[in-house]
Amino acid sequence: MVFVGFNPGLTSGRTGHYYAHPSNRFWHLLAAAGLTARRYGPEEDYLLPQLGYGFTDLVRRMSRTSQELKGSELTDGAREVRKHLRTFRPAIAAFTGKGVAAAVTGRACGYGWLDEEVEAGVHGLVLTSPSGLAAQSSARRLAPYLELSEAVLALRAGRLPTGWRPIAEARSRC
Repeated sequence: MVFVGFNPGLTSGRTGHYYAHPSNRFWHLLAAAGLTARRYGPEEDYLLPQLGYGFTDLVRRMSRTSQELKGSELTDGAREVRKHLRTFRPAIAAFTGKGVAAAVTGRACGYGWLDEEVEAGVHGLVLTSPSGLAAQSSARRLAPYLELSEAVLALRAGRLPTGWRPIAEARSRC
């Protein structure tokens, strides 16, 4: 499984660690959803591949907000992310926000599972943004991470995750 974000924020860019700003809820959400057995810190991001989780961003340069990114950067980044997904074929691409998913898929998306595979064999899930700049209730923010946790547990047990239907039969969520 791979987490796909927009780009490093200023704190992440300075420290070299994913989701490093103190107000970012990413590490808390992973633990609260049961995706990790404990709350990891950004400086431990190198440990997550051992749990089967990877990271990538659409754009490599840091910025305060994703609104500072140029359209051409997002287009080029989306092309690169799709290429990586075709190469590495993770079971799940978990987008850390609707904007990230829209940039990669080319269409507006709601939270939850995408109707179509992002690439062959790669299911997409749109998570709520963990950014401290995104205002949402704790329950709403956590819900898609719980869906992700259920899917990861099912896949590890060799089962099809709940809610995964043949793509052709899926109702539109985007």
